[in-house]
Amino acid sequence: MIRQLTENVVSLFFPRFCLACGNPLYKNEEVLCFACVHALPRTGFHLEADNPVARQFWGKINFASAASFYYFSKGSKVQHLVHQLKYKGYKEIGSHIGKLYGRELLTSPLFNTVSAVVPVPLHPKKQARRGYNQAEWFARGLAGAMHIETDTTSLIRAAASETQTKKSRFNRWENVKEIFRVTDIGRQAGKHVLLVDDVITTGSTLEAAGQELLKIPGIKISVASIACAVK
Repeated sequence: MIRQLTENVVSLFFPRFCLACGNPLYKNEEVLCFACVHALPRTGFHLEADNPVARQFWGKINFASAASFYYFSKGSKVQHLVHQLKYKGYKEIGSHIGKLYGRELLTSPLFNTVSAVVPVPLHPKKQARRGYNQAEWFARGLAGAMHIETDTTSLIRAAASETQTKKSRFNRWENVKEIFRVTDIGRQAGKHVLLVDDVITTGSTLEAAGQELLKIPGIKISVASIACAVK
């Protein structure tokens, strides 16, 4: 009784809002309102081996499976969420969406054998400026829901790169090739890992990170993201 009264007083003076639509959150809602949880444009790609995200990597790198949770488009609620996650400090967006997606990935035979989640790393200087790696927060949400480990040490970004915004696919690839490095060959050897990032556009960053991870003996790599900008 006292706890409920306290919660009501706190919500009155410090209301919480959905980080997608801005509407007030009810007591049992977290980060996203129930309306947005059900209305945001999900792709369903985790249930299809042949999907637009997977096709982006065909002939370039041997990923086992590839998927994204949401469709990304300019001016959309999904873009708003990603922007707040990356630039406004709302780290909880990454972990919350990771939990939602992780539960779905467990139902897919393409992803339910994954034993570790590896986030695309930021360069230490960039992470220090931002204060966190948005892909890592997404990875932790996924790993928690899938009851597996988050590996943030086996793959590092050894060199800084310029922003990928407004670059062509070729220039994106030139910008990120050979900037990642595996630090632990044995930790994920022979395992199925999930390499994750926030948004897939051309896929150049995931491709470059994946090429480095493939130096690990016997590794199987699938990829996933919060959103994808597919045509």
